[in-house]
Amino acid sequence: MNITVTCRRAVADDVEALFELIQGYAEQGIMLPRSKEALLRHITTFVVAEMEGSFVGCGSLFRLGSDLVEIRSLGVTEGHKGLGIGRKVVDFLVDEARKEGIPKIMALTYEVAFFQKNGFEVVEKEIFPEKVWTDCIHCKKQHCCDEIAVLKRLD
Repeated sequence: MNITVTCRRAVADDVEALFELIQGYAEQGIMLPRSKEALLRHITTFVVAEMEGSFVGCGSLFRLGSDLVEIRSLGVTEGHKGLGIGRKVVDFLVDEARKEGIPKIMALTYEVAFFQKNGFEVVEKEIFPEKVWTDCIHCKKQHCCDEIAVLKRLD
């Protein structure tokens, strides 16, 4: 079976699908929720994965500093996991960071093995004060965070 997955920049019409996928992960406690208004406000940071014209995944590249971006809101729809969609989204986001000349990409994740397969290494999250002051300060898990920080350095 030959499956073609395409990635593209998100547009305003994608907000509903983005919201539903991210909300599903948020309800499981494995992703921060995003309001439709926030998604629309940051739509240019999102990438959408499609198979045969249907939405099957997404991710976002959020700038934390002049030399650091974060992959966030990375998800794949139920029934489409394990098909390489997440890897395609990450590859697209890494290419975007490279084009923008940003040398470091980080993520906070429960899927460490996935990120390691994609060239990331486990690091201490304390090396990212930009992340702490941008998001963690507002998170209910702030003082008991169980996510693992990963980092990829681009050459």
